[in-house]
Amino acid sequence: MADDGFEVPRLAQLYDPLDPDRGDLDVYAAIVDELGARSVLDVGCGTGTFALLLAARGLDVTGVDPAAASLDVARGKPGADAVRWVHGDATTVGELGVEVATMTGNVAQVFLTDEAWTATLDALHAALSPGGHLVFETRRPEREAWREWTREATHEVSVVDGVGQVETWTEVTEVRGELVTFRSTWVFASDGAVLTSDSTLRFRDRRTIESSLVSAGFGVLDVREAPDRPGRELVFVARRQP
Repeated sequence: MADDGFEVPRLAQLYDPLDPDRGDLDVYAAIVDELGARSVLDVGCGTGTFALLLAARGLDVTGVDPAAASLDVARGKPGADAVRWVHGDATTVGELGVEVATMTGNVAQVFLTDEAWTATLDALHAALSPGGHLVFETRRPEREAWREWTREATHEVSVVDGVGQVETWTEVTEVRGELVTFRSTWVFASDGAVLTSDSTLRFRDRRTIESSLVSAGFGVLDVREAPDRPGRELVFVARRQP
C-alpha cells in the first residue's frame, strides 16, 4: 500500500509543483550513462520525473509504483507514451532483462521488514540481465536526519497554479529503533481542507545493506556520497552476479 501522499489524487498532483527541483536525480542519470545502460527499471517511479528524463534520452524505460494516483500523473505528462508504466512493486515486474534498476529518493527505505527488503532484492535480481546493475540511495542513520523534520523547520506556504495557496509541514511522530514515522500535512486555502499522510522509513546501516545485497546475489561495486548531500546519504552501485 502506498502512503496517502502518493495515493490520494489531490496530493499526488501536488508532488511536482511543491518539489520542482529534482537535481538529486542528476547523480542517477550520470551513473546510468557511466554504466552504458540502454534499458532501466525505475522502482518507485512516482510521478515519473526520472523515468521520463531517461526515456527522452532514448532509453528503454519501465517505471513501477504502487500508487495509482502518482502513475496517473506520470501518464499525463509529455512523452509518457515512451515509458512502460506498471502499477505494483518490484515483485510484479518479472524477468525484464534490464541493464540497470534504480531506487531514487527514499524508495529503498520504505521496505520496513527484512522479508520485504529481501523479496525486493530478489525480484530486482530476477529483473536484471546477468551483469546488470542496481543503483539506490539510503540516508546515513548516524546523521539522524529526522531531527530536522519538525513543523518549524519544514513549514512552507506555496501558491500552486490551478490550486491556490497550500500550507505544508512535516513532523516526526515516533522513532523506534531503525524505524522513523512522520506525518505530512497539507492545508488548502481554497476550501480549508486539511489532509495528512503518515509514512515510515527504515534507516539501515551500511554493513546491513551490503550484507543483504551479497545474500541476494549482488556484488557491491561502489558506495558513494550523494554529491548534492555530502555526508548525509550513500549511493550503492551493485552488480547482479550470474
